[in-house]
Amino acid sequence: MSEERHALNVVIAGVGGQGTLLASKILGAIARQLGYDVKVSEVHGMSQRGGSVITYVRMGQKVFASLVEQKGADFVLAFEQLEALRALPYLKPGGTIIMNTQRINPLPVIVGAAQYPENIVETIEKAADTVAVDAHGIAAGAGNELAVNTVLLGILAARLAFDKEIWTQAITSVVPPHFIDVNLKAFNEGFKVASLS
Repeated sequence: MSEERHALNVVIAGVGGQGTLLASKILGAIARQLGYDVKVSEVHGMSQRGGSVITYVRMGQKVFASLVEQKGADFVLAFEQLEALRALPYLKPGGTIIMNTQRINPLPVIVGAAQYPENIVETIEKAADTVAVDAHGIAAGAGNELAVNTVLLGILAARLAFDKEIWTQAITSVVPPHFIDVNLKAFNEGFKVASLS
């Protein structure tokens, strides 16, 4: 990662309230521990809880721009199926999308103005290297269904060469104290799932 073109680019896609910003803060903490330059930029669709949220994280020796262009992401972390489909154009050829298979109906679907697309997971699996897991269920099993973010980060960690202890330190430094244990457990469960796949 000696120049900007060698920066690690991650796009995090979800809906408000799912912890996408916390995930980006953890990645930012990792970059700082490694001595990398890091840029984080968050874009909201609908501003209220439940609307689409996309966060860009770029880290490297020197990073100038904060946004990830389409076909520029090494990894997409998607917290929900439809958000995974929406974020797919950001994934570069050879990149990996790590997605939670949970479905969260957006407002147009709730009010009957639109239908939730079918076969999203299959569509994405045909288009890109995909790790599709029930991160919501894994998080619930770890003790808090809101820890989807750290489950997905655990899967990402298994795909990157950063020392696992760096991830643990970053989670501990960013997550509120009373949620550290459950988030570390969720992270480790995600790491374990990725190691088996």
